[in-house]
Parts: sequence; structure tokens; C-alpha cells
Amino acid sequence: MQAVPACRCGGLWQAESVVDRSFGDMSLAELYDGLNPWGAGDDFYLDLMLSARAVLDVGCGTGKLLHRARGQGHRGRLTGIDPAAAMLVQARRREPDVEWVLGELRTIAWRGDFDLVVMTGHAFQVLVQDEELRVALRAVRDALAPGGRFVFETRNPAARAWESWTPDRARLLTGPDGGVVRVWHEVETVPAAEDRVTFTETFEGGSWAQPQVSRSTLRFLDRAALSGFLAGAGLTVAEQYGDWERSPLTPTSPEIITVARPTH
Repeated sequence: MQAVPACRCGGLWQAESVVDRSFGDMSLAELYDGLNPWGAGDDFYLDLMLSARAVLDVGCGTGKLLHRARGQGHRGRLTGIDPAAAMLVQARRREPDVEWVLGELRTIAWRGDFDLVVMTGHAFQVLVQDEELRVALRAVRDALAPGGRFVFETRNPAARAWESWTPDRARLLTGPDGGVVRVWHEVETVPAAEDRVTFTETFEGGSWAQPQVSRSTLRFLDRAALSGFLAGAGLTVAEQYGDWERSPLTPTSPEIITVARPTH
């Protein structure tokens, strides 16, 4: 997807259920789709959704994927869950014919309801602690029907995407009030011995008297670590790709796109 650290989620499972400001603030959430236009990753997930009977989008954000799936003729169950109310306001305005759920997957007891569960927009990377990741993956496993698929992507840590998250790569957007908004990212910490990157996203201009700053931490797991966490939750890797064209995963691939299935 984008070179900037976009996540479609609203801060899923972060410590003490904290929602990143850029997702929980209505004025910032309204800019989300402008920062994250439709791309090759969305096409990848849309194809999967259209062939599935029942779909759960975890960290659905503003709901553009489920909206597009409904618009292109999906007549089955489409459900999106997100903990950020501001994002779901956008989703409900866009598509009323989808089940939008405010909350976290770990607090809702779905059992075999879906044959496809997706986490898109690098939402998987907000699961920064081992236990919250284990809990989330177990919840995904419980929500899957027999033979179902869990599909998600995470940035390949070997590609070091965060090195391009610099203020000189700022983007200009038109805000809801017609004003110009400048948005940029800046990395704060990259611990040498860990797999977490903390960065800020700054919004300047528009109707704000001063810049609005959101701080986030993302986790970068490699192929082996992903497989280990999935196995611990009763999921096994069925396919992995290095980009949205389904190229083989290599050490230099920008993405680790994973299709997992229940082990039993």
C-alpha cells in the first residue's frame, strides 16, 4: 500500500483500549480516506470478499472495502468492527447495509460465523504486545468457520519502511472545511533489539489554530515470528506473498501478505 504508515484500524487492542487520536478525533478521521486512496491492496482484499459468503473486517475504519463489496453485488453477511467511533460514523454514512460494530474483537463471542476474516491497512501491526496479539489471534480463530481464511498483511521488517517516514515527505490534503492540511510523519524510536517503531503523525493547517499530533507504535514481525504466533492460536500459514501481485515472499519484499487457515 502506501509508503506512509497508514493503518485502517482505529487502534485495535492497544494498551488500555487507547484509540489513536487520528482515528478517534472526528476532524482527523474525516481526512483518513484522502490520506489512504484506493490502491492495489484494496483490490486484493475486494476480490477475496466477493468470493466469500460471510466476511468480517477487523479494524474496518471508514468501511470503504465493505462498502465497495456491497456495491459490487455481495449479498451475504458483511461485518466491520472498529473501536474508534469517529471512524464508524464515516462508515455508517457511507454504507447503511453493513453490520458495523463498535468495539474490540476480543470482547465479542463470534463462533464460526465467518468464512473470511481480514485485517487490512496494516492493522495487524498495532498489536504490539505478545499477549494482546495472542488474544486477538485466538478470537480470529474462534470467528472462523471450518475451512475459513484469515488474511492480513504486515510490512516486512527487512524492507525498513520506517526510514521513509520523514517530514520532507509531507502530503497536502483538502480538509472538510475546504482548507489545506499538511500531514507528515516522523519516527521517534526504533529500538535496536526490538521490533517496534514509534512515530508521530502531524496535521497542520485547515481550521486548527495549532498542529494536531497523533503518536503511534507499530510492530514489525518477520516471517518466522508470524508463523509462531499463528500456530499458537491454532492457525497455519496456507499462502504468503511479498506484494499485491502475489509475488513470492523474499527478503526484500515490501510486504508479508499472509493467508492462514484453522489448523483443525
